[in-house]
Amino acid sequence: MNIYLEISENLQKGKHKAVQELVEQAINDALPAVDILNQGLLHGMNIIGERFKNNEVYVPEVLVAARAMNIGLKLLKPLLAEDGERFVGKVCIGTVQGDLHDIGKNLVKMMLEGKGLEVIDLGTDVSPETFINTAIEENCQLICCSALLTTTMEVMGEVVKCAQEKGIRDKVKIMVGGAPVTEEFCKKIGADCYTSDAASAAETAVELCKL
Repeated sequence: MNIYLEISENLQKGKHKAVQELVEQAINDALPAVDILNQGLLHGMNIIGERFKNNEVYVPEVLVAARAMNIGLKLLKPLLAEDGERFVGKVCIGTVQGDLHDIGKNLVKMMLEGKGLEVIDLGTDVSPETFINTAIEENCQLICCSALLTTTMEVMGEVVKCAQEKGIRDKVKIMVGGAPVTEEFCKKIGADCYTSDAASAAETAVELCKL
């Protein structure tokens, strides 16, 4: 078995210590950092994402796999920077103002990172201005807004309005999601995209960042 496949398989099992040792071994063997990332870490996370979408694995398995990926990614980041490798896109994500739920947001964040996107996590209770200012300052292509409460989902509409007021609506895509959110609501507030699960959100995010 080649080392990339070993990294991928251990990541899928959430064996973070094994992933760390294998990534360190690959680096010591002077293998290209971008190949370790794509053929090892991201390959494994993509499989987990597909299995999650198909209800073959659940949130705990995704969390441990993501932890293993992040440990490997920390080792690779300095090397990727040296090689001039770029992320496939830049996203800011947060749970909207008034809402402190973060399990869904965290899951989407992990799936986004698993697709090779750079993610700025704004946490919970995030104001529309914070979303927009971060997107401007960090040059994000995509804003991801999460809400679990019907009382807070209306804040997503304010995020869209704020983007219009700041003059960046044509430069940034806005994705919305969460238990009470629907495709109809997404269209009503003028957001770009709604997805019903974390794996679909990550796949769609990559496509939106390419536009």
